[in-house]
Amino acid sequence: MITILIQFSFSFLASSAYAIITNVPRRSLIACGLSGAAGWMVYWVAIQLGANAALGSLLGALSVAAVSFICSRTLKLPVTIFNIPGMVPLVPGGLAYQAVRNLVIGNYQIAIDAAVQAIMIAGAIALGLVLSEVLNHNIRNFREKREILSLIRKKEEK
Repeated sequence: MITILIQFSFSFLASSAYAIITNVPRRSLIACGLSGAAGWMVYWVAIQLGANAALGSLLGALSVAAVSFICSRTLKLPVTIFNIPGMVPLVPGGLAYQAVRNLVIGNYQIAIDAAVQAIMIAGAIALGLVLSEVLNHNIRNFREKREILSLIRKKEEK
């Protein structure tokens, strides 16, 4: 139980700190932290259940995007304000560092393995954001079309 609390707390702090550095509106800091914590917790749970890092990152990115969408609607701010700080805990920076480090010291096989894994994780994060945006766009279009149809029906009834 304490591990879950530690994971949540540090991912919340990392996302909130990055949000402060990037100068987001003050009223959105907690929501930025929550989006990052949600994404990290989904990633962490997926890893604990035996998923690989790319799948965990994809699921984490989807959850960050979902929480960001909700927060943007609630606080009436652009979704990118919550997406970008929310992705910070998922970015494979340590893995990219290990790839470059091993490349420099001559461990080419380890460097290639780490670089491929970092690229796969980065791709999974990007895919998660794209899938979420496509889903949100389709939901918005569906709602607009439904509203238009209801207005047409009301006009026809009169």
